[in-house]
Amino acid sequence: MTVIIGVDPHKSTHTAMAIDRDEQPLARAQLVADRCQVQRLLAWAEPLGTQRTWAVESAGGLGKLLVQQLLEAGERLIDVPPTLAARIRLLGSTKASKNDPNDALATAIAGLRHCGLQAVRVEDHSAVIRMVIDRYDDLVALRTQAACRLHVALRELIAGGAPRRLGADRAAKLLRNVRPQGAAGVERKRLALELLADVVVSTETSPPIEQESATPSPRRARRCSSCTVSARSSRGSSWVTSATRPGSRPQSGSPPTTAPPPSKPPAGPASATGSTRERGNRKLNHALHLAAVTQVRHDTPGRAYYQRKIAEGKSKKEALRALKRRISDAVWHQLQVDLGRR
Repeated sequence: MTVIIGVDPHKSTHTAMAIDRDEQPLARAQLVADRCQVQRLLAWAEPLGTQRTWAVESAGGLGKLLVQQLLEAGERLIDVPPTLAARIRLLGSTKASKNDPNDALATAIAGLRHCGLQAVRVEDHSAVIRMVIDRYDDLVALRTQAACRLHVALRELIAGGAPRRLGADRAAKLLRNVRPQGAAGVERKRLALELLADVVVSTETSPPIEQESATPSPRRARRCSSCTVSARSSRGSSWVTSATRPGSRPQSGSPPTTAPPPSKPPAGPASATGSTRERGNRKLNHALHLAAVTQVRHDTPGRAYYQRKIAEGKSKKEALRALKRRISDAVWHQLQVDLGRR
């Protein structure tokens, strides 16, 4: 007998509801989230048979650890979006109230009736890349925030403030020459020194994160006839492989990965001057730009392609844009290969 087990995960507890193919409840369990959660959950599900599928609401959220533990135990799992489970619960005639058992039941029904739901897989190296990139983005955001606040503090300590491009050494030199007056001035300089320390720490922490995200695995190298697109080339190419949605290549002549994602509306005109050129996905555009610039700076096939375009009479911007198209084509092609293997 085929059994679907819906799981409503939370931080401290998990609720599971097993149903048959007629949506009839078979068993229900609520267990504490602790080190033995998987053992107790599997012991509860053992009488239900081996032909069981776990439908977990938001498998990448609060239930991520539970999901990965179930995968390690050899179970089959599918991810149910919370909006789908909520819609099924609200449309139900008798189970519309909001509580954990009803949420688990709605999740199980969604896993039974919606065959297009994504199966959950064991986290691979792409998950590692994603975590490293998120950490790098956090560090960049922290550094930007500290630098902006340091600019404000220097503006209040020095007439005219500091230059727009301000390094830690330059900021330290400016602060050494400041002679504040009064208690407020002294405290303002002290806070500026703390902000400078934050900038230094975030700057020193970023390179290892960037290096790790730039070298995920030798198997991630991407090659084409005209240039080499490797995850080692820049942190940008890692963003492309983790953020691009394969299978929706736009028409020929435009960079595939720079089109707006299907689920989002176009980003709007690039300027308010009447131009109809679209921005596309700015994060992916930035990733492709970093990959292209890195290739041009080093002895790579991409650099040879870039120099060949300049020899043909193109400007530097046009040659770089052509290189980005070739990199985008190579990345898109490899994403299709990965999709076919999956």
